[in-house]
Amino acid sequence: MNTKIFLSTSALLIAGCATTTEPNLISKINQEIECTPSAAGAVDAADDWARGYILVQPRAGLSAANFDKVIRGNGGRSLGRIANLPVHKISVPENSEDAVVRALSRNPSIKFAEKDMLVLPNEIIPDDPKFSEQWSLAKIQAPMAWNIAQGDGVVIAVLDSGVYGEHPDLSSKMVEGWNVISQSADTADINGHGTKVASFIGAGTNDGIGLASVGFNAKIMPVRVTNYSDGSASYSGLANGITWAADNGAQVANLSYQAYKSSTVTAAAKYMRNKGGVVVVSSGNGNVDTGFSNNPAMITVAATNSGDTRAYFSNYGDYVDVTAPGRSVIAAINGGGYATVSGTSYSAPITAGVVGLIMSANPNLNPDQIEAVLEGSADKLIEGVDWHMYYGHGRINAAAAVQLALNTSAEDVQDPVVTIFSPGVGSSVKGNVLVEVSATDNIGINEVSLYANGVLVAMDTTAPYQFSWDSLQEGDGLVTLSAKAVDASLNEGVSNDFLVEVQNIAPVDDTESPVVVISNPLDGDAVKRTVAIYVSSTDNIQVAEVQLYIDDVMVSSVLEGSLNYNWNTRKVSSGQHSISAIATDLNGNISELARVVVNVGGETTTTTKGRKK
Repeated sequence: MNTKIFLSTSALLIAGCATTTEPNLISKINQEIECTPSAAGAVDAADDWARGYILVQPRAGLSAANFDKVIRGNGGRSLGRIANLPVHKISVPENSEDAVVRALSRNPSIKFAEKDMLVLPNEIIPDDPKFSEQWSLAKIQAPMAWNIAQGDGVVIAVLDSGVYGEHPDLSSKMVEGWNVISQSADTADINGHGTKVASFIGAGTNDGIGLASVGFNAKIMPVRVTNYSDGSASYSGLANGITWAADNGAQVANLSYQAYKSSTVTAAAKYMRNKGGVVVVSSGNGNVDTGFSNNPAMITVAATNSGDTRAYFSNYGDYVDVTAPGRSVIAAINGGGYATVSGTSYSAPITAGVVGLIMSANPNLNPDQIEAVLEGSADKLIEGVDWHMYYGHGRINAAAAVQLALNTSAEDVQDPVVTIFSPGVGSSVKGNVLVEVSATDNIGINEVSLYANGVLVAMDTTAPYQFSWDSLQEGDGLVTLSAKAVDASLNEGVSNDFLVEVQNIAPVDDTESPVVVISNPLDGDAVKRTVAIYVSSTDNIQVAEVQLYIDDVMVSSVLEGSLNYNWNTRKVSSGQHSISAIATDLNGNISELARVVVNVGGETTTTTKGRKK
């Protein structure tokens, strides 16, 4: 079993007061949870990632060969795609993750690059006395909702530390799940967090045992996304869990993790949404405005207390969609029994349970309509305010939600509107061309496809809709670009034809290598602090790529003839360091290596005209 040590107090708080060999420290932390919640490090409290790995998505249309060239040019190696997503897990040298992510993020052929972060479950365990009744169910009017819908036929995946399926309150509600980390059927709860989360979704209801759950008859699919005893999960593990759940019958996936800012997890959430499913995530427990914008692929849930005000620990901001009870609520626990718990970890599954009720009330609704029903039926906690950074669209109301679902028509006959806006009409283009498309719809866009002269180039499923079009596949001259957008009801919208002029010069007979020059700093310069490195390259036809190395480790690359890079010398030792660059043209000819040696923290060692030593 892997063991990880987190040193920050805030990390211990968010992990639910992790165990330690210092009992006095744990006692102090538990006493301070109610009065002084820590904001420091609240977002991505683990502050850790899968060492030696990053996650990268190429732009739609980039060929496998060109993607491999870009990745290998930045010192990486693709280990393959994550499930059915266009996201690749990339192996890179340890401690180079940040540099490679920065370099790839500047590459116009790459949609995004990010580290494979580890995130902790959003749980707080207070010392509050156990409540004698489940106030949260009455608060969201779940008993009235059950008169209309009881979650029949809905499977809700719990992406977490596993689920204790033998619990008397859960055993009758389980369906087959999967451990996406071990690639096995071992979904036993390694931490305890997942069992608590599952009990809010699908604890046996009206069976004379223990708790009632929001989802009533909804089934629980355990999808274990971690093998760490503290419950922390990687972005890639969460993304694999979502896609596995979507492919194996789950209509809802609950992630009680702070994963809303990950591009990889967002791609997986969009994948599930395109299959008709909904992903629910928790906002986090740092008592801070995270600064994050709304993520349309997920429903993000903050926490309220029994007084219908923000729970003191709940994160807030533009990304919050709704709120739900999350303080001092009762959960089933690993090994049997019950406990009173708090955290946005539990607001999310309560909301996921209501989503299940909406689906059972009107199975014909698509994901965008389901979210609109959830948000439109929520109780506004501030009079006259439709949306608030603390509460989103309001605190969920299960009874109002199922009634609105019954009254919502699933019929959608409106076509999407799609427009190509870059490059400009009539532009001259060559090589790999970035094509940008705008697509809007009354409900939501499922996919956008780009065509060149009527032939499919590629398809993109997440906004912004951007494509890497290899114009070398077309002959020189006018080429007609067009785009098609499809919504959840399979309505199609087609753009106007869009003419561009391809002007590639075939490099078949090109044997001349490019020339690359480092113009700053110069050989022998003494440097300190942040150094601006300027590299330029010329070629008889066209420069395809420039790569920059510091001490023979690549730190940046661009698919053009000039490269600027800011080097922070505070992070390297004093003494001599080498800066080198190479350039490649369209025909694969490679320049001679340009190389300078500088003295970090020392004195200039050579004389250059017009410069002092």
